[in-house]
Amino acid sequence: MFSGIVAAVGRITHLTPREVGYRLTVEAGKLDIDDVALGDSIAHNGVCLTVVGKAGAAFQVDVSPETLSCTVGLDAPGPVNLEKALRLNDVIGGHLVSGHVDGVGEVLRFDPVGDNRLLEIRAPKEIAKFIARKGSIVVDGTSLTTNEVKGTDFTINLIPHTLENTTLNRLQSGSKVNLEVDLIARYCERLLSAEREG
Repeated sequence: MFSGIVAAVGRITHLTPREVGYRLTVEAGKLDIDDVALGDSIAHNGVCLTVVGKAGAAFQVDVSPETLSCTVGLDAPGPVNLEKALRLNDVIGGHLVSGHVDGVGEVLRFDPVGDNRLLEIRAPKEIAKFIARKGSIVVDGTSLTTNEVKGTDFTINLIPHTLENTTLNRLQSGSKVNLEVDLIARYCERLLSAEREG
């Protein structure tokens, strides 16, 4: 589990083809990986991946074709939002995040509002029903609060701190982003659908 509070912006530096998928080499940036062991989980733009190698300030993770088919930002060198998995005594500064991307959204607007940014995203129709006004949403691994929701489109206000400490400052109209909806919303929907089916 994660909290959606990005700890550092790292960089994918190499993609090594495997029999299936890729092995990514990631420079950890400001993320302290001294306590990271092989088998530990690190979220990359909201995608939970398992550490399979370490060398200095870099580490390696494997990414499968299935993961590549339903996410963005892991198929080429470039910056990534990083967060180590929560430990039981960690503060949850955002909200509970699984690291399992529900869908890829498209940025419609990324407009300056003073020193903030108004971010508008169109979500895939199948997950839009889980997004609520003033609810939690994960965008590229970052826990955020929605302002408005209209159909499949929702807006978020990004403050300077978020812009300075994540990759979200690189967004523009047409950018694709990984989305994870709130866990509670998914479980509520499952309970309701089970009752209807029963």
